[in-house]
Amino acid sequence: MRTVNEVSKLTGVSIRTLQYYDKIGLLRPTEYTESGYRLYDEKALEKMQQILLFRELEFPLKDIKDIINRSDFDKKKALEQQIELLKLKKEHIENLLNLCRDLQMKGVKKLDFTAFDSSKLDEYSRKAKEQWGSTPAYQEYEEKSKNRTKADEKEIMKEFMKVFEEFGAMKEKEPASEEVQSQVKKLQGFITAHYYQCTDEILSGLGKMYAGGGEFTENIDKMGGEGTAEFVSQAIEIYCKQ
Repeated sequence: MRTVNEVSKLTGVSIRTLQYYDKIGLLRPTEYTESGYRLYDEKALEKMQQILLFRELEFPLKDIKDIINRSDFDKKKALEQQIELLKLKKEHIENLLNLCRDLQMKGVKKLDFTAFDSSKLDEYSRKAKEQWGSTPAYQEYEEKSKNRTKADEKEIMKEFMKVFEEFGAMKEKEPASEEVQSQVKKLQGFITAHYYQCTDEILSGLGKMYAGGGEFTENIDKMGGEGTAEFVSQAIEIYCKQ
């Protein structure tokens, strides 16, 4: 057993924060001494690791409490996400360090802001939150996909990416044209049919994400040619404003 003071020193979490975690039911002490002092065993410390992991993913405490108490909580999956998130953070920090070193050695030769791009990190964090979230959309996705095989998922993704390939063939047209807007409607219908109810609000968010850089942008441009992701984003924005 460890005292609250020992746990604070071990984890870097203040005693006041540990007391707050106890108060909101996020991390209860294993037991109390006769004098009322909090004591924590190894299982409690393991739970503390999980809490800190999700704090790194920038989850609100309320969501963390719901997640780690879920019957289907997968520790292995959570750890894999943490490793990937830290790798992306490391890459982002190294880019900033390289920029600072160049400025220190060479001065400002040209304005370069690519080192500040955190889109990959932001995108991964968003996807992780979506996977752990308990939103109606994610619950609907879980229900629709629970009986699918890997072959089914692969075929659906193939059809999904074909929609973007078709967008790519329309890039010379105006995003507001009837044909392109009809393609946006097709995209929305596909998402609703295979994943979750794709409202205009959700579609608008997806449109911004498609053109936000990172994995989604790269894959869409790979299917439809360079600039397809931005073109789709513009078409979706018009569609959702109508």
